[in-house]
Amino acid sequence: MPNRLTRRAMVVWLAAVAVYVVAITGRTSFGVAGVMAMGRFEIDASRLAVFTAVQVGVYALAQIPTGMLVDKFGPRALLLAGAIVMGLGQILLAFAPAYWMAIAARVLIGAGDATAFLSVMRLIPVWFPAKRAPLFSQLTGALGQSGQFISAVPFLYMLNTTGWTWAFLSLGAVGILIAAAAWICISDTPDTARSQRSLKVPAAAGPRLSLGMRLRMVLRSVTAWQGVWIHWSNLSPLNIFLLLWGVPLMKLGMGLSPSAIATVLITATIGSVCAGPLHGLISARAGRHRDVVALATSLLNCWLFIWFLSSEQPRSQATLMVMILVVALLTPAANYGFDSVREKLQYSVLATGTGLANMGGFIATMLGAQLLGSILDWHAGGKEFRWADFQVAWWAVVVVWAIGAIGIVVCAKKIRTQQTPKT
Repeated sequence: MPNRLTRRAMVVWLAAVAVYVVAITGRTSFGVAGVMAMGRFEIDASRLAVFTAVQVGVYALAQIPTGMLVDKFGPRALLLAGAIVMGLGQILLAFAPAYWMAIAARVLIGAGDATAFLSVMRLIPVWFPAKRAPLFSQLTGALGQSGQFISAVPFLYMLNTTGWTWAFLSLGAVGILIAAAAWICISDTPDTARSQRSLKVPAAAGPRLSLGMRLRMVLRSVTAWQGVWIHWSNLSPLNIFLLLWGVPLMKLGMGLSPSAIATVLITATIGSVCAGPLHGLISARAGRHRDVVALATSLLNCWLFIWFLSSEQPRSQATLMVMILVVALLTPAANYGFDSVREKLQYSVLATGTGLANMGGFIATMLGAQLLGSILDWHAGGKEFRWADFQVAWWAVVVVWAIGAIGIVVCAKKIRTQQTPKT
């Protein structure tokens, strides 16, 4: 790792983050288009949930293969390739005449999205001093959430004014252009030979590790699995709300207007962006106790959603905004596991280990969103969704969240057992 922060490092990082913002925009764009998609493709809630399940599922399952590609070919190449694939997916979605073709488009979007975060995380250790790495890791996640703002405001406005085709076509084209510009600015390392010496990694260390060896190293790491469960339990509740079921809940369950819905989504974005740097400092200070803090934040997040949906009548927009703001302020704790992975795993498998940890929240999102949609259809009985339907269906999110919370506890026990000296 370098000893000081340089202007060149900031340029490289900001260019990579710009691609990540595009990825987040593409990931969340369907969340604001869900109700329109039900009419466009004439589908019910269960089949609507398939859009998110497919995209998030592809994203999650691609994490380890993508991480291995990033470790082998470098983040610069993967950022460009992923952005192009994602852009083509948005363009295909813009013109998709049928449900199956739109699903295929979401497969491309999920695959392209999978490269962005891992690539930025791979750049941070070689461009930033070790003491700054947790801060810039959290800043990456925080700034990336501005993509949610783009989805909630300009994209939603374009969707409602110019229509489905032009909105998604513009999103795809702009994403490809930004990726091309970032390609010019990004370098994988400040100086390949010097960075390898400073990291104490021989020039041929990467290629000598077979794919099987890389995979075994990561899958046997309790630290990487702890990252999975921290990400799983902290990210999934808000992710399910933002990526798919938040807008239907607000529009059909609470009767909010499009402008009110956009305000709530912007509130979530503001909370995530503001909290990122703070969580970077907390993660750096928490050290080996990150899992305890992460478990506490996930418990509070889950309880807030349970409390909000426990009212017999829909709560007010103001109450929802406060609740979502608090949840958004806590959710960046999902990234704590990445800091432990960066500190404890070998650099040659860093992106692969980060990829495994990053799967957690998105597998949970996929499971929770699909289960919620199925329960919603069952409870509504073919009628229009009401507040009471969402109250029952949201327990699916709680069940999925509980799996992650248990995982944190189990991994924490294993790690502390390994750290206890034998007498």
